[in-house]
Amino acid sequence: MMRKIVCALFIICARNGASPCVSPSFANVHPSGRTASAATAGLVWTSLILSLSLLSSPSSSRFFFVPPPEHLPPFLFLFLSLSLSLSLYTAHSTHRRLAGFFFASPHRPLPLFLHFFRRNQAHIFRATTTTNTHKKTKKKGKDITMASTEDKPANKENTSSWKDSIYNSRTGEVLGRTACSWALILLFYLVFYCFLAGMFALTMWVLLLTLDDYVPKYRDRVPFPGLVIRPNSLDIEFNKSDHLKYATYVKHLESFLQRYNDSTQQMNVDCSPGEYYLQDNTEVMTKRACPFKRSALSLCSGLSDTSFGYSEGKPCVLLKMNRIIGLKPRGDPYINCTVKKESPIQMQYFPIEGRIDKMYFPYYGKRAHEDYVQPLVAVKLLLTKEDYNKELAVECRVEGSDLRNDDERDKFLGRVTFRIKVVE
Repeated sequence: MMRKIVCALFIICARNGASPCVSPSFANVHPSGRTASAATAGLVWTSLILSLSLLSSPSSSRFFFVPPPEHLPPFLFLFLSLSLSLSLYTAHSTHRRLAGFFFASPHRPLPLFLHFFRRNQAHIFRATTTTNTHKKTKKKGKDITMASTEDKPANKENTSSWKDSIYNSRTGEVLGRTACSWALILLFYLVFYCFLAGMFALTMWVLLLTLDDYVPKYRDRVPFPGLVIRPNSLDIEFNKSDHLKYATYVKHLESFLQRYNDSTQQMNVDCSPGEYYLQDNTEVMTKRACPFKRSALSLCSGLSDTSFGYSEGKPCVLLKMNRIIGLKPRGDPYINCTVKKESPIQMQYFPIEGRIDKMYFPYYGKRAHEDYVQPLVAVKLLLTKEDYNKELAVECRVEGSDLRNDDERDKFLGRVTFRIKVVE
């Protein structure tokens, strides 16, 4: 269909000489310049036909890096059409200058470029005459006076033409344009860029209408949670006899557990252990959260031992799963840690057996679930003197559920590995 329209436009322009594209004002100014009108409008129609052919031909679209029309969104096609119309308007406003340069008019029998040619020809003729006169007057002893007299008009004319290109005092033009012309072109670009800004704002507004304030539109990239540790370091090394060596870890754990204080968690609602806390049927978008009190971490809570066991050489490490909206793990998930060593190391888990209760699932998002805190599992490493001054690799995994922990491409999906070294 688009190809038929292009052919029809080409036939109309060929038969009529592209005269419908020319404004009546231009014909009045240049009544004898039908050739100029047809040529100028022909350039405009050629650009229009080329644009339509690019949109109508998939092969040419691929050649010019333009998407085929069947994949072109309607609003983008409208934007291209409006931009093309503005370009044609700009061409219409400047075709008088172009036609006046290449074609004649009743007020100027010769085209403008021929005037330039005649002026340059006059300069050449004047220079030739000056040379001949110089030769003749040299015999009479008057060569210096005649040569200086003939060179003065040319130098004066060259100086005036250079200054006129910046400011013409006769016509009042600055850089080839009058004040009215500068005002019109600045107004045009002001309207044009305001239109572009409006189109951008409109597309962004339509895009934001498709988004939900509470739930992301696409959630298929992260189906399973990752496992992270606190303190936020995969290489833990300290001297148990030097308080300054492990003060950073203790400070980080203390600041992290502030949200888990019993006074803060008492504001949350009590939930039934072992069951999902579903709130899908409620009309209120703000969801309630189940409490996870800091005291549930016992020896690793920082309440009875403010050093979290680091002063004794038996450090505590906190583990948590990343938040995923709508996640409901099947089974009974728990955390299990192992040390890559021949002889095993004793560990204590808090809560008991490192279990993660189902009542903390599902999660409804940061905006809907503002008071939600992730359940924690604290692991206390009961190191002995034989384990000091050695770098131990500890791996923790989420077990007992359908959550993945064996993905070779992602080392933190359902598991985490860290190194710890205690110096005596």
